[in-house]
Amino acid sequence: MKRAGLAAALLATSLLLGGCAAGSLTTTAGPTAAAAPAAGSSLQPAEFAAAAKLPDTILLDVRTPAEFAVGHLEGAVNADVQSADFAQALAALDPDRNYAVYCRSGSRSKAAMAVMQQSGFSNLFDLAGGIGAWQSAGGQVVTD
Repeated sequence: MKRAGLAAALLATSLLLGGCAAGSLTTTAGPTAAAAPAAGSSLQPAEFAAAAKLPDTILLDVRTPAEFAVGHLEGAVNADVQSADFAQALAALDPDRNYAVYCRSGSRSKAAMAVMQQSGFSNLFDLAGGIGAWQSAGGQVVTD
């Protein structure tokens, strides 16, 4: 009898905690990283969320405008790394700021960071596994 009660309590607790965690990963609430990550590093979703909250950090979504419209991280700026005007988009950005870069799966963000480094940006990190990993970890997206 006591085991059944304990099992029920554990199940209820896990469901409650699981429900609270789902969709709780954001770029606007929760813990902030103590320091900027190493330049060029790839961060897991929770680490990325914490680092993206650091002052002077810009979220940069390097997917296509169509992908961005379907869902993106709140507060992100879109600059399609595959477009002909990506270099022009970079020229409008401050190279002294921190950039939290992401794409769909992580490949384009790596390519974007390489181009950005060649253009004088040094404070860059990306989301390992892209927005797919973000959503799998319970991360929120918006469609504003």
